[in-house]
Amino acid sequence: MATAEPDYPEADAATRERIRDSFARQGLMAHLGAELLEVRRGRVRIGLPFAPSLTQQHGFFHAGGTSAIADSAGGYAGLSVFPADSSVLTVEFKINLLAPARGECLEAVGKVLKAGRTLTICQLEVFAFDGGVATLVAAGQQTLICLQGRPDR
Repeated sequence: MATAEPDYPEADAATRERIRDSFARQGLMAHLGAELLEVRRGRVRIGLPFAPSLTQQHGFFHAGGTSAIADSAGGYAGLSVFPADSSVLTVEFKINLLAPARGECLEAVGKVLKAGRTLTICQLEVFAFDGGVATLVAAGQQTLICLQGRPDR
């Protein structure tokens, strides 16, 4: 039996602003040149344009950059469903590298699979775009902890 992907409604303006502000404070995302592309309730996309400084010895995007944007996309997807007076930390994540990450850019998609009061589970996917063709290059899962009463500054 096939299951339908859940609906990810538009996040409210306050949530989008809170996530944009937090993303802007992430030194690693700025260092990599990552961009926040979309914020929905339970789903966030982050883009990473190609740069030679982001590659490994074969010229593919390095797994470190791939993993970093996946982790942030999932974290912000979780934060989008957390209370406004909370923040998020990754407890654990696992990523499988499925294909060489090559092309003009990468796009990470984080999706909330199950939101709990304390722990939230997210699905992570990273796609490489090469000549307009998207290839799934990484997939993973993440566990987040909601730190209530500790707003993300």
